Parts: sequence; C-alpha cells; structure tokens
Amino acid sequence: MVDDPRRPFGALLTAMVTPMTPEGEVDLDAAVRLAVHLADHGHDGLVLNGTTGEAPTTHAPEKADLVRAVVDAVGDRIVVVAGAGSNDTVHAVRMAEQAADAGAHGILVVTPYYSRPSQEGVYRHTVAVADATALPVMLYDVPGRTAVRYAAETLDRLAAHERIVAVKDATGDVQGAMRSIARTGLAWYSGDDGLLLPLMSVGAVGLVSMSAHLVGDELAAIIAAFATGDTDRALAGFVAVQPVVDLICGSGNGALRTKLTLHLLGLLPSTAMRLPQVEADATEVAQVRAALVAAGLLEEDH
Repeated sequence: MVDDPRRPFGALLTAMVTPMTPEGEVDLDAAVRLAVHLADHGHDGLVLNGTTGEAPTTHAPEKADLVRAVVDAVGDRIVVVAGAGSNDTVHAVRMAEQAADAGAHGILVVTPYYSRPSQEGVYRHTVAVADATALPVMLYDVPGRTAVRYAAETLDRLAAHERIVAVKDATGDVQGAMRSIARTGLAWYSGDDGLLLPLMSVGAVGLVSMSAHLVGDELAAIIAAFATGDTDRALAGFVAVQPVVDLICGSGNGALRTKLTLHLLGLLPSTAMRLPQVEADATEVAQVRAALVAAGLLEEDH
C-alpha cells in the first residue's frame, strides 16, 4: 500500500476495464483475475468504474459488487479508487457512498458532463461528493469528454478541502498543470499516457493509465527512473513502450482496444461491451493483432 504522502494514490494506477461475459453481464471472476495480474505487474492502484470501465452503462449494484470483489482480492496490496462520475450530483453522491461501503480506498470525481454548469456549480458538485464519504478524492479533469474544465480558481478553492488531494489531468495543458501544481500543492497524475514525461517534468507524481494493462512494469520503472533524476533512462523506457501506448490510446476507444488486446493475450475471456460501445470488427482485430506482434507481446501465427 502507499506510504508516500507526495503520492496519495501511489505512482502508477490503471483505469481498469470492466470484464463482461459474452452475454454482457459483469464478470467478477475475470475482474478479480485481471486485478491480481495488474497488482503483480507494477501497479500501486486501480481505478474502477471510470470511462475505461464503461461506467455509463454499468448499474449501481454492479459497480458496488465490482469494487467489493477487487478490494477483497487485492485491497491489502494496492489502492482501489472508485469512480463517482455523473452529471447528477445526487447520483454522484450516492455512487461515492456505495463505493465507500464496498471498501474503496478513494473516490474519483469528474466534472459534471453534458449539463455544462457554471464553475460555481462545478465547485458545489465536487464538494458535495467529497463530503459524502471520509475517503480521499482525486479530481478528474477531462474536458474532451465533459466539455467542462476545472478553472484555475475552482481548483484553488477545491484544494482547500481536506479530502481533495489529487488531480487526474487529461486536459493536454502542460503549462496549465505546471501553474496549478505550484499553486495548489495537489498531487498531479497524468491522465494521458502520452504526456506522462512532460507532466512529470512540471511536477506530476504519476500516471492513471490505460496502456499499463499491458506494460505496467515498464511504466512503473519509467516513473521511478524519472523520480530519481535518471531522465535518460526514463525517456528510453518510454520510447520503448510508445508502440503500446499508441495501440491502446491512439484509436479514441481505449476500452475497446484494451479489452481486445487483453483477450488476444489470454488475460480476458471475452471482449464483450455494452451498447453504445461495440466490439472490434475483423479488420481492427487483425490490426491490433499485428501491432501486438510488432511490439513483441504476441507470437505471430503460422
């Protein structure tokens, strides 16, 4: 478990997919096996019920059951953060409470999407969720999905809350992150695998990743090397994993690509997703298989 106050959720977390059966039911057994695998490969934590976990199409009991199963399996080894994202504040509060009851160690709160509230509304929404439990909170700033960003002034206000301790930054704004890190003192995590090193160069402490499903050990080593000042080794390591980062993060649908790659590698029994997400077609399967072979993660079929 994490014992570094500079990294309240550790250095490397994966935004974990939610395994499903071919019939579309949440597969808790597969989720536990995947969580154990990730805990064995470089991870300090997992984020459940986030975007990559298809949170918009899983239901409250399923979310709670997933948190409970993963905490029971690996909660003594790594941090389990549960998403409580909604554009309905009452719903987000309820999700946070249910996650806490299920044993989560932290809560991920995203800005309210679709509704496009004012910054006062964003602030009050976030505080309401943070006040719902005694758990530490990571804010998720991803305006490409929500259309609403945490303004600098709102981050400053939220940083004064005793349980708001970190930010997952998927804004693509490295200069803005530098300024906010210096002002707020919050622990900053890259929410974009490709910007890990640029964000660490301005004070970020870690990564919430999709590609770490496949290269967790390597990303953990990259973060550790950078943190000890060995930037050359960190850069060389990141260049080496770039094909995997591109494979998972470059398509615009990380959940689909992650499920497909894990299935091809024998780590996930099914690639099933719930509508409106759909599984990869034959062309994309072939492309992903070829990329895995090129990356040295999968043997070529003969």
